[in-house]
Amino acid sequence: MTVVENGRTATGPAPVVLDLTDPRWTAFVATHPDATPFHLPAWATAVADCYRFRAFALTALSPSGSVLAGMPVVAVPRPARRGAKWVALPFTDHCPPLFADAAAAASWPALLRTALADSRPRRIDVRADVDGGAPHSAGVRHVLALTGDPDAVYRGFHRSQVQRNIRRAEREGVVVRVGDRPTDLTDIFYRLHLGTRRRQGVPVQPRRFFDLIRRHVLDAGHGTLLIAEHDGHPVAAAVFLRHNGTVVYKYGASDNDAWAVRPNHALFWQAIRTACLAGDTALDWGRTDLDNTGLRAFKSAWGAVEQPLRYTTFTGSGAPAESSDLAESPAARALAAVIRHSPPWVCAAVGEGLYRFTA
Repeated sequence: MTVVENGRTATGPAPVVLDLTDPRWTAFVATHPDATPFHLPAWATAVADCYRFRAFALTALSPSGSVLAGMPVVAVPRPARRGAKWVALPFTDHCPPLFADAAAAASWPALLRTALADSRPRRIDVRADVDGGAPHSAGVRHVLALTGDPDAVYRGFHRSQVQRNIRRAEREGVVVRVGDRPTDLTDIFYRLHLGTRRRQGVPVQPRRFFDLIRRHVLDAGHGTLLIAEHDGHPVAAAVFLRHNGTVVYKYGASDNDAWAVRPNHALFWQAIRTACLAGDTALDWGRTDLDNTGLRAFKSAWGAVEQPLRYTTFTGSGAPAESSDLAESPAARALAAVIRHSPPWVCAAVGEGLYRFTA
């Protein structure tokens, strides 16, 4: 059975491809209790526009045409290989399929196998644990439960590692503001982000990616940029996405020369307070590698609960499940050393040339 295009309905578990702006998909995401900021069309659109990918919603429809199940997908071309791979979603920490009921969830693996057979993607990568595919560990994620009382959440922070550092930032005069000017993301945040990525030895995303995030995501009310300043100078910044009661910490950057005044603690405390008062119920701290014990301890000290993070790959018969994680290769480790010891423009140039191939 061929994948149905342009929103035509199908019976049974046949996959149906919808445009991300199709009213059936947008209504399904807007009303689904488990939808996250990554399910919104804005995020996949920003990713696809930046890297010249095709984005769509892979769905199952009822006989009446309503969405029973689905997930946003980006088709990522594979150079010198037959076909593309489908990813739900690139550069996204956690994006499970959404189901209207248990029957829709049970039929989802068969739908993905049909999509593999008919549309011929080499593989389908899902950034979630889904039955029927090949699961693998992607690290851990941390989720902090929020209430309407910020002080109650504060009391759950580690006294010396978090509460004391928040007070230190306040004494040092760190001020956190909302980055609501267009240049706040593409200039101030990007400069801090470039320095952070260079220090870590990893390529930085293209500057245009953050301009697209601003236009598609932040300006549409789906997130916030916070900037921490000390003595009038930006010293840390973070991008938070927001939907359906969940705030997601997506990107963070800071000036290591200012760590002594604890700007990151000021940023996160401001984000948590704001989310509590807005009625949000969870802060998702995003993905952390298993071997990054320092970052895992930092997130746990805020009272966040650590959860295993597993991804799933579906492949056609005989198709290899090749990895796209550049960090796994010896060449990547050599590249990291080059980035750390080179001018910032090298980090930016490498990201411009290679980042789309890590999707």
